[in-house]
Amino acid sequence: MSVQTIDDLMVDELRDLYSAEKQITKALPKMAKAASSDDLRQAFESHLEETHSHVARLETIFESLGKDTKGKTCDGMKGILSEGSDLIGEIDKGEVLDAGLIAAAQRVEHYEMAGYGSVRAIAELLGRAQVVDLLQATLDEEKAADKKLTQISIAVNTQAQRAA
Repeated sequence: MSVQTIDDLMVDELRDLYSAEKQITKALPKMAKAASSDDLRQAFESHLEETHSHVARLETIFESLGKDTKGKTCDGMKGILSEGSDLIGEIDKGEVLDAGLIAAAQRVEHYEMAGYGSVRAIAELLGRAQVVDLLQATLDEEKAADKKLTQISIAVNTQAQRAA
């Protein structure tokens, strides 16, 4: 897609987010399986359900814009998820891996928050109130997931330190 206008940029950014969310739906089950902490595993499983909602919201946005979801691969998310996946193969299952998984998951959340915040601002500029509302709902959930990971990390990191 050739990006010539701010409208084009919004659609391009939405496609990037859609690709990112689809990649995350494949990564979260692996992260949940690798987690030792029940709280962390539950957080990943819960966020997987939210991520399915994020995908559905994006599909609603594309439908409202008369655009399709195809045409973009989010290479940034691919790289972030690859680094997280590498941890699973490099660190034995346990508290240290859990701490690494939290760090990797928070990188994902921060990347998403940046993307959703930026495209939400564009949608607001363009007067697309429904799009703004849907993006804000997802942005709020991403922020809540990041906060939950921070809370879980307090116990996990302490346990990882003791295990060392």
